[in-house]
Amino acid sequence: MSTIGERIRSIRKLHKYNQTEFAVIIGVSQGTLSELELDKYKPSLDIVIALHDQFKTDLYWLVYGLDQVSDVSISKGLRDSEVRLISEYRNLKPSDQDEIGDFIRLKIHRYHLK
Repeated sequence: MSTIGERIRSIRKLHKYNQTEFAVIIGVSQGTLSELELDKYKPSLDIVIALHDQFKTDLYWLVYGLDQVSDVSISKGLRDSEVRLISEYRNLKPSDQDEIGDFIRLKIHRYHLK
């Protein structure tokens, strides 16, 4: 996701809201949300704060597309698909992160049994 509009859309879709529902939650009209997602406008500070407060969105990821400043050096050794997976993983609820961790450990265990 290279634009802030794409990241806003990904938050909405991750939480399975339509534009109207999501717009109400972050305090904008559906039309404004549509324009934000299409990158016609940049979000105001109030919108950025609402996304952070309502969805625990990492502000650095939302604004810059990276999770932390240190991710710049860490991501140099990762493929783009791996960086995207890590970013998406960090936006999940802790219970969903745990479930994914369990699945990965199961796959690793099965791999080592071969």
